[in-house]
Amino acid sequence: MTLADLAAVELLAAAFAGGAFGAAAGALPSFSLAGLVVVVGELYAMGVRSLGGAVPVDVTGGVAFGAVLGPHVAFGGGAAAVAYAARRGYLDSTGEAHDPKDVTRGLGSRPDVLAVGGAFGVVGYWVATLAGSLSIPVDPVALGVVVSALAHRVALGYSVVGASEGRLFDMSPFDSERGDAAVETDGGRDGATDDGSLGPTVDPWLPYQYRWGEVAALGAVVGVLSAYTAYLTGSAFLAFGITVSVLFLLCAGVADIPVTHHMALPASTVVVALAGVSGGAPAPGAVAGAVPLGVALALGGAFGVLGGLVGEVAQRVFYAHAETHLDPPAASIVVTSGAIGALAIAGVLPAAAWVPTP
Repeated sequence: MTLADLAAVELLAAAFAGGAFGAAAGALPSFSLAGLVVVVGELYAMGVRSLGGAVPVDVTGGVAFGAVLGPHVAFGGGAAAVAYAARRGYLDSTGEAHDPKDVTRGLGSRPDVLAVGGAFGVVGYWVATLAGSLSIPVDPVALGVVVSALAHRVALGYSVVGASEGRLFDMSPFDSERGDAAVETDGGRDGATDDGSLGPTVDPWLPYQYRWGEVAALGAVVGVLSAYTAYLTGSAFLAFGITVSVLFLLCAGVADIPVTHHMALPASTVVVALAGVSGGAPAPGAVAGAVPLGVALALGGAFGVLGGLVGEVAQRVFYAHAETHLDPPAASIVVTSGAIGALAIAGVLPAAAWVPTP
């Protein structure tokens, strides 16, 4: 997209509708749909290219990462809308202190909630379009998700971080009897619930996925599998789509479903980039013909670990002590895509795949 797209009324209307849909259906359900569309789009593109044809419609880029289901539009809009709905008292009171973080829930059809979702869908669209137009060397979609979340915190009167500087990495209140024994009082939020009681104020993004060693191990596994997927298919996005699709189970309440797309995407991307395949479109055989499998798996494992650990840093700094959802995977992807872009600019990688570079 170009800078002119920032002001295109038709595209702004589409982004507004995408953000409103994310509010109605829920941020995470809409993101899971995006994952399914990525899988379909990548398989479609691979099939067409395997037959020697040109792909007539970019399903992945236009739908899954565009104004329809793009995370910067639909997920960002949904996250802002649930924070707004909590502020207005629209959410059912269950005694929990963290309703504004519940991105698994749909919000129905209240016009004001849809309008907030739509407005922040436009914010995410603007950020991603501007970043892409200026060739900022990070994933513009992930950047749109992060900036949108920071913007909704400021606009709706929530704390940007939620904890004092010395407590940003402190998970001990949650570690102590799984969050029941301690309450933070040193300048962070007080954890007050609707009935006036105090709840736990350290609220990890995933209570079963926050210990450093476990996150690193998961990142290595997902990174290797994602690199192997990219090696076989030439797709930088297929493993990402698969790992996002699994999040339907998280929405359905299945216990201990890992969230790993921020591990999968950099692992696949670095392998495709090393092969010199630009643009991120599936190129069956191109990666396998250019990169030894052992090298691909080693790089994928390393970038999977990096993605996981950066995501954990993000959740401790921007999520665990705060009141609304700022997506740790999106923050991680901004950093890891930036690292891949920097390697491409430095000439270490022959191409940055889908990451914009000047």
